[in-house]
Amino acid sequence: MTIESENSGSAGRRPEGPQTIVPRSANDVLRPEIGTPPPKRSRGSRNQFVVFLNFLVTTIFFVAIAAVVAAYFGKRSFEAPGPAATASVVQIKEGTGTQEIANQLERRGLISDARVFLIGTRAFGGKESLKAGEYEIKAHASMRDIMNVLQSGRSILYSLTIPEGLTVEQALERIRDHEALSGEMPAEMPMEGSLAADTQRFTRGTSREQIVKKLLADQKALVEEIWARRTNDLPLASIDEFVTLASIVEKETGIADERSRVAAVFINRLNKGMRLQSDPTILYGLYGGKGKPADKPITQSDLKKQTPYNTYLINGLPPTPIANPGRAALEAVANPSKTDDLYFVADGTGGHVFAKTLDEHNENVARWREIEKKKAEQAGADGAEGAETTSQ
Repeated sequence: MTIESENSGSAGRRPEGPQTIVPRSANDVLRPEIGTPPPKRSRGSRNQFVVFLNFLVTTIFFVAIAAVVAAYFGKRSFEAPGPAATASVVQIKEGTGTQEIANQLERRGLISDARVFLIGTRAFGGKESLKAGEYEIKAHASMRDIMNVLQSGRSILYSLTIPEGLTVEQALERIRDHEALSGEMPAEMPMEGSLAADTQRFTRGTSREQIVKKLLADQKALVEEIWARRTNDLPLASIDEFVTLASIVEKETGIADERSRVAAVFINRLNKGMRLQSDPTILYGLYGGKGKPADKPITQSDLKKQTPYNTYLINGLPPTPIANPGRAALEAVANPSKTDDLYFVADGTGGHVFAKTLDEHNENVARWREIEKKKAEQAGADGAEGAETTSQ
C-alpha cells in the first residue's frame, strides 16, 4: 500500500515516491516518547570554582540576613527597659574588665543578659571605656543607659562638712568617722586653726589623708589671700597672730553682721594694751581641742584658772588659735569696723550689745543678767507646771 507525500514539491522535504509505514507494536505504542534533551552545560558552569563561588555568595547572603535580624533584635534588647524595679548603686573597682562588669550587672539583676550588654557596649559604645567608680543606676535603666553612666565617669559624690569654729581635733573626728573614706588618719595632728572650714566632695574610697591635705592647702591659701589685703594698722605681728584672733572672733559670735564689730573690740583692746577677756579662750585652755561638754557651764572658778589661754589673766593673744576660723571671721579681722567699742555682752536674743565705756558695759551686763534670771524663772515655772500635769 502506498501513500503520496503531501507538499511533494517543497524543498527540503522527503523525496517523492511511495512511503512505507512500519506498524508499531503495542509495547512501542505504550512506551513514552523521548522528550527534548536538556541543553548541554557549558564547561564554565561545571568548573568547581564557580560551584564554590555560588555556594559562598548564597551563604554570605543568608548570613547577612541573619546578622541584620540579630542586630535589630539585639539593639532592641540593648535599649529596652531593664529588669531592676528600684534604683541601685553599683561599684566598679579599678582594673575590672568589661566581661566581668557585664557579669556583675547580670548577677545584680540590673541587666537581663550579660552577652547582649557586652556586644552592645562594643557595638554602640564607641572608643569610650567603662570607668571605675560608684554609680547610681536608675530603676528600669536600659543597657545603653547603664553603659552611658559607666562611660561618663560621674561617680556618686559624698560630702563632708567642716563647720566654722570646730577645733582640729573635732574636724579630724568627722573625717575619721566618715564611712566612704578609706585609709588611716595622718600620723601627726595638724596645728590648730590650719584646716579649712568647708564642704569637701569626693568619691568613695578617697583616702582620709588626702582629705586632710586638701583642707590644709585650702586654709593656707585662704589665709594668705586675706592677709595680703588686710588693713595696714592692725596690731598683729604675724600671720599666725592673725589666724589666732580670727579664731577667737569665730567662737565669740555666729552672727555675720557682728563679726567685724567684735573684731574691732579686740583690735581696740590690743591697741590700748587691755586684756582680751574672751570666754572661749578660757574654755580652750580648760578642755583643749575636745571642746567643753555641753552640760557643763562656765563658772567663776574657771575664769581664775591659770592656763596659757586664759585671756582674763594673760596679756595679748593666746599662744595658738582656739578653732578653725572661716572666711567671714578672717575677713572681719583683716578689715574690722571703725568703732571705739571696747566691750560687748550677750543681749539675750542671740546677739550682742556693744559699749565704749565700762559704765555702759556694766549696765548692759546687768540688763543681760536680768534677762537670764527671768528665763530661768520661766523655765522653772514651766517645769513645775509640767510636773503637776504629769502627776494628775
